[in-house]
Amino acid sequence: MKRNMKQWVTDYINAPVKKGMPILSFPGVQLIGHSVEELVRSGELQAQCMKAIADRFDTGVAFSLMDLSVEAEAFGAPVHYSEDEVPTVHGTLINDEDEAEALKVPKVGDGRTRECVEGIRRACELITDRPVLAGIIGPYSLAGRLLDMTEIMILCYEEPEMVESVLEKATEFLIEYAKAFKEAGANGVCMAEPAAGLLSPNLIDEFSTPYVQKIREAVEDENFVVMYHNCGNITPLMQNISDIDAVAYSVGNAIDIEEALKVIPEDKMVIGNIDPAGTIRNGNPKTVYKETTDLLERCGKYPNFVIASGCDIPPVSPMENIQAFFDAVRDFYNK
Repeated sequence: MKRNMKQWVTDYINAPVKKGMPILSFPGVQLIGHSVEELVRSGELQAQCMKAIADRFDTGVAFSLMDLSVEAEAFGAPVHYSEDEVPTVHGTLINDEDEAEALKVPKVGDGRTRECVEGIRRACELITDRPVLAGIIGPYSLAGRLLDMTEIMILCYEEPEMVESVLEKATEFLIEYAKAFKEAGANGVCMAEPAAGLLSPNLIDEFSTPYVQKIREAVEDENFVVMYHNCGNITPLMQNISDIDAVAYSVGNAIDIEEALKVIPEDKMVIGNIDPAGTIRNGNPKTVYKETTDLLERCGKYPNFVIASGCDIPPVSPMENIQAFFDAVRDFYNK
């Protein structure tokens, strides 16, 4: 459903009671009775999964799958699938400058991107009581999956022109991909750029931030926003990331989220950062409830803070643990 998302963010920040916004999609496979591999290959199943989560939990937004292999696969990167784990990129697609120059920018619809766009189109028909955010990878994180995540760090110093060539092509594709989600009815995208968390302040300003801003400026308007997600150790990069000027930021449990809240302007939403694996996947209802409550008590004084998971919640996370998160949020705001 179309809505003024800039106003929605402002209203959410000013609201005295806030719903939690965990990055919660993949566990829906438990509710619809399908494997992760079946889910990531079918737009209809992705929509059903998102709808099942929306029906089960009172989330602030409906997030689509955070599958960071989709865009790399569209470029031709090999991907490993699993019955109960999120797909991962295996192997290196680009090995030298010639291959970087020859790299073709795929069309939206190549690989599984068609299913992802159709999944969002269908999800927007099914979920109308809250914003729907599609998931896309960030430009540097995509380039890292094409060049190899370790190799790109070296290339930033030794062959920066090669990295920039791949980044330009990644950015060109991501703009069109985000536009396709916009046309499909999404209220925005959550852009996952975790690999940029490994960069120095100077390098993130050169190899990530300008490309993120280019995408944001190409697609964002009052009805469509870009949430920036980085689950790395971004404490030394906080000012650089704030300079992206996104309307909303999602930060991971590798940092103290209060450090982000002290730097990011108070008119920007900051969500996070309960450990999705260590706490929600591998903890128990008691520990989830306590950690969620503790974080709310410490950071609830910041109006722009919204409790969430620090990253995508794993597919096989126990439903009782996820419920404990929402119970803690409910009890905190009902005090």
